[in-house]
Amino acid sequence: MARKAVRVLVPTACAVCKNRNYWLEKNVKTHPGRLELKKYCPYCRKTTEHREVK
Repeated sequence: MARKAVRVLVPTACAVCKNRNYWLEKNVKTHPGRLELKKYCPYCRKTTEHREVK
């Protein structure tokens, strides 16, 4: 039987303009909730909050 992957790739989108800018890897066991980070958005040209999207 195959084991479930612990680390998965998740896309993040800017909270302001909703563009998907980054693909990040996260550990599902330690971070079961949605990821929220402050990252630079090239479309807004400033640092904004980026949230994990499905």
